[in-house]
Amino acid sequence: MNYLTLTLMRLPNCVVVLNTDALINPSHSHSPIEIAEHCVPCFFTDVIDKLVSDGRATMIAEMVAESGVTPVYEVDFDGCKVALFNPGLGGPSAAKNLEKVIALGCSKFVACGGAGVLDRDIPLGRILVPQSAVRDEGTSYHYMPPSREAEANPVAVQAIENVLKAHAIPYVVSKTWTTDAFYRSTPEKIRLRKSEGCLTVEMECAAFFAVAQFRGVLFGQLLYGGDDLGSDKWDSREWTKQASTREKLFWLAAQSCLAISDT
Repeated sequence: MNYLTLTLMRLPNCVVVLNTDALINPSHSHSPIEIAEHCVPCFFTDVIDKLVSDGRATMIAEMVAESGVTPVYEVDFDGCKVALFNPGLGGPSAAKNLEKVIALGCSKFVACGGAGVLDRDIPLGRILVPQSAVRDEGTSYHYMPPSREAEANPVAVQAIENVLKAHAIPYVVSKTWTTDAFYRSTPEKIRLRKSEGCLTVEMECAAFFAVAQFRGVLFGQLLYGGDDLGSDKWDSREWTKQASTREKLFWLAAQSCLAISDT
């Protein structure tokens, strides 16, 4: 019995109650505030810190949890306000913080982050637009029925593509593999995901897409090609040191998010 068979056998046993009557809801602790409807969940702490130090990001709210405080910022892009926050690593953290920001009043999202590449020919820094995500994590199953994949909102994906085309920036619309286990990207799993058409691996897309669908908001994501998992040995390619790429991706995400209104 192979890994794929085991995975498929597991899916029917997931129990999902699709209603909003949970005992705890984000609205219990986070009421709507004066905030932009457009928001960029950004995983790049270095980019956020620079925006703050340069005076370009102003804190407008704080999301408090046992793990610490997550600030919500506001930045200006060509005279338009865009909200900004760091979702945190992994599906549970990303979903929790997305839920809170939705409760604050944001409804259109384009996230930006990095991802490991499963194809060694994808260059460092190449932009990828995930259209779907293989659900190899747990969070999404609490928001939508069991299935192999979760989908990005097509309106958000189209807005992202329009912006990238306008700037003549090469990109790939792709499928990604969302996993909970950072240190369990085994050769067998990598081969399986590649056979399913996945080009990248990360830890949040499927959860993001599921929460957004459940809450009725628009969500898309920009990724850039980071470390290489498509070769015999892992290669970091020093992907976290691509400061210029990361900053540019943030502003592309902001522009794409604002473009959702016009799509």
